[in-house]
Amino acid sequence: MSLATSLFNLTGKESELSNLVVVDHLSKRFPIKGGVFSREIGGVHAVRDVSFVIKKGETLGLVGESGCGKSTLGRCMIRLIDPTQGRIHFDGHDITTIRGDELRGFRRRMQIIFQDPYSSLNPRMTVGAILSEPLEIHKLFSTKSERLERAGELLDLVGLRREHLNRYPHEFSGGQRQRIGVARALAVEPQFIVCDEPVSALDVSVQAQVVNLLMDLQEKLGLTYLFIAHDLKVVEHISNRVAVMYLGQIVEIADATDLYLSASHPYTKALLSAIPVPDPHGKDKQQRIILSGDVPSPITPPSGCAFHTRCPQFKKGICDQEMPLLKEVSSGHSVSCHFAEED
Repeated sequence: MSLATSLFNLTGKESELSNLVVVDHLSKRFPIKGGVFSREIGGVHAVRDVSFVIKKGETLGLVGESGCGKSTLGRCMIRLIDPTQGRIHFDGHDITTIRGDELRGFRRRMQIIFQDPYSSLNPRMTVGAILSEPLEIHKLFSTKSERLERAGELLDLVGLRREHLNRYPHEFSGGQRQRIGVARALAVEPQFIVCDEPVSALDVSVQAQVVNLLMDLQEKLGLTYLFIAHDLKVVEHISNRVAVMYLGQIVEIADATDLYLSASHPYTKALLSAIPVPDPHGKDKQQRIILSGDVPSPITPPSGCAFHTRCPQFKKGICDQEMPLLKEVSSGHSVSCHFAEED
């Protein structure tokens, strides 16, 4: 049974209660224009036919190489970018085509934490103004003093002091700025937050603090996360399930423990083999899998399996001709590979 069939043929109360976000065959293509009249001469296939669900209260980790479409997927899910095809269901509602006030209502329930705390905060606004702005946009408090009081509560929540309200972003360290970014995302009391590589721009010593903060907030506020990252150890620490993305497609998705102990897709195995171990010469020594070639261009993705140009298990006539479906090989573990074996 393909993953798409198993996910989207679900009916009844159990499915409605457990799934907060359902992504159904989502694709995003960015047109490339050129010439005197700026006509379309091609397109970048950033996300290609992606399907998965995120359950209420869980964290789905999303990993993959730079340029594979992770951030584009995350932004499509909260409608910062409009998808080209497919559907996005949030809490049982199709939000793919809604506009205006209806979309603004859902935007309050879906927020994002951006990667770079240095560029995501307006340098001309105080912290109080930054945290008050979403409250004013969504008309949650009627007076400025009420909005500032809420902003102070948000700083308490993320481990900063209320006297920071009158300071500007340049007066803070990178970790403190990212805490302000987290507070801004929490301002309108969302249910779902896209964490778009929230620790990759921070020092290693600060990364653990921010990750632990996100985990504490999730437990306290009942949040649901899509956690996008490059660091597979960070993803393992925070995620309930992990999805692996390659060239705009999900190639493997499983419970975090299952994925790290028994990865099935050749690309996932290569990523896991690159994780540093404490003692590379001791009992934890593992064989490094070196992939040949470069990631193909998303402008002209290869036929068949997108990974076949670099795959050590490549078989001509199959991998380069037929696109593998994302199929379930064991309970909760799905893989997009012709040679994935079912348990």
